[in-house]
Amino acid sequence: MEDERDLVTFTDEEGNEFDLEVIDYFDYEGKEYAVLVDAELPEEPEEDFEVCIMEIVVNEEEDMEEFVPVPDDLLDTLFAIAEKRMECWDCEEENCEGCEKVED
Repeated sequence: MEDERDLVTFTDEEGNEFDLEVIDYFDYEGKEYAVLVDAELPEEPEEDFEVCIMEIVVNEEEDMEEFVPVPDDLLDTLFAIAEKRMECWDCEEENCEGCEKVED
């Protein structure tokens, strides 16, 4: 059975819809963030690809989650966290300092 993908549909400024796949979630300073990539990426991309990080805000009135852009001054910190988490996905080292925060 194939893993279920977590896809989110967005609309650009010109009204075109596109899907991004959430590949990770993490918390930082009491807020939840999602790491997203183009849903059309091959399983093993041969080239670099664009990664997007967005804050997840719960809209209680509509009972749904909204993906909100992150302020520029926070992006470097969040990308560093996401990068460390991705490095630890396949880590087999016991007591890995980075992995301690990766396990959900």
